[in-house]
Amino acid sequence: MVAEATTPSPKKAAKAATTAFEASLPKIDLTSLEVPAAVREMAEKSVQSAREAYEKLKVSAEETTDLLEDTYSTASKGLAEYNAVALESLRTNVNAAFDFVGALFAAKSVSEAVEISTGHVRKQFDVLSAQTKELSTLAQKVATDTAEPIKASVEKTIKKAS
Repeated sequence: MVAEATTPSPKKAAKAATTAFEASLPKIDLTSLEVPAAVREMAEKSVQSAREAYEKLKVSAEETTDLLEDTYSTASKGLAEYNAVALESLRTNVNAAFDFVGALFAAKSVSEAVEISTGHVRKQFDVLSAQTKELSTLAQKVATDTAEPIKASVEKTIKKAS
């Protein structure tokens, strides 16, 4: 039996990388070294500053990962909905075409065939116009819903910066 390899989620991978990085940091006891107080104080401030910068970077990376996951999820759901509507439109149009051909073969005269054809063209024009409008509206909704988390994140970042 072959064992399946699983890919960890981005959050788990980030957490594992964070743990590995933190474990690799040297544990230095600065109190046992005979270093002038000014140098020790400067080194402690540098280490503290580096830790704070790392924590900010870590939080930012986690927020970005969450944002990307949310955006992908929203886009996937929207695309699935769009595809379902498009397939339903296709089904409707194919059924209308079969009905048209059946009615055309049942026509008893050329004038009746022309009348059936004209009626079909008018009906299909209206149906296709409605389908196009529906798909256009849905595509716009999907684009807006997908962009919303990104927009919110950019606004949040700008507010933090100011």
